[in-house]
Amino acid sequence: MKFSTREDTDISAENLFAAVSDFPKLERLLLRRGAMVRRTGKTGAESWAIGFDWRGKQRDVDLSVVENAPPEKLVLSGTSDMFDLGIVMTVIPLSLSKSRLIFEVDVRPRGMKARLLLQTAKLSRGQIDRKFAQRIGDFVGRAATGQLG
Repeated sequence: MKFSTREDTDISAENLFAAVSDFPKLERLLLRRGAMVRRTGKTGAESWAIGFDWRGKQRDVDLSVVENAPPEKLVLSGTSDMFDLGIVMTVIPLSLSKSRLIFEVDVRPRGMKARLLLQTAKLSRGQIDRKFAQRIGDFVGRAATGQLG
């Protein structure tokens, strides 16, 4: 199941990319939201073990940077017990002081239980898409004003 949204902002592409790839600030943001974040990679190789409570159950995701091509593309790959995740953030300059973030998440099931969960989620696809777009919009708005961390 793929989720995708685009957000336009009034900051340059370089500054937007710097904000969305500022890993220490993103770690603090996750910690404030109640997640447990632990770096697992060697120096220079960005990867994390992230734990959080979702719908009353503890979930764990291993996430790592696959591609970091400033100032335009950041690709993350992750696994959990039920899903494989792919996250692609692409920054497109619209002018010297405006840019667009295209944020895509691809969720692939790893078993029958996960496949059934995704089928159920497809029934409320419109609501999920709206919430996803709103969260990414808030994220980009906070990044644009420097309030991520």
